[in-house]
Parts: sequence; structure tokens; C-alpha cells
Amino acid sequence: MSITVELTYDLAKLLGTRHLELEGAATVGDALRLTRAHFAEQQADFDRLTRVTALAVNGVLINHRNLWATPLAPGDRVSFLKAAAGG
Repeated sequence: MSITVELTYDLAKLLGTRHLELEGAATVGDALRLTRAHFAEQQADFDRLTRVTALAVNGVLINHRNLWATPLAPGDRVSFLKAAAGG
């Protein structure tokens, strides 16, 4: 099962790519673990940058309480979204 992970600009700068194709991610929790593994050399930076992100599956924001268990289907797109503030 293949899904696409879209990274924020800052995460993409660290990794050198804007998208990741992942195999074997049945839930959002799986996708997060597999994505984090791509940042083996920069895990501290990954953790710092993802503290201020939200996640969406196919453009729909994920409820934080159910985040890890949210199921994924082949072809789904998981997006890291940078939090913004302002008015």
C-alpha cells in the first residue's frame, strides 16, 4: 500500500524533497514513524519542526486525539501543515 507524504517547506529543506512515497503505512501513526525514519540524521530538527505542524489526510485536518489510529488507504495523501497565527 503506497501513500504520499507532503512535507512543509522547512522539513523539505532538511530532507531535500517535498514529497515522500511510503509503503506499509496502514495508519497515520505508521506514516509518522516511517517519515521520521527518513530524518535519521536530523531527528532533533524533525521533532522541533513537527511540534508546530498539523496533519491532514486528503486535505482534511486530523483530530489530535485520534491522530495515531486514523486509517489510511492506498493513494492517500498525508500533509504536514505549518501552524500560522495572525489576524
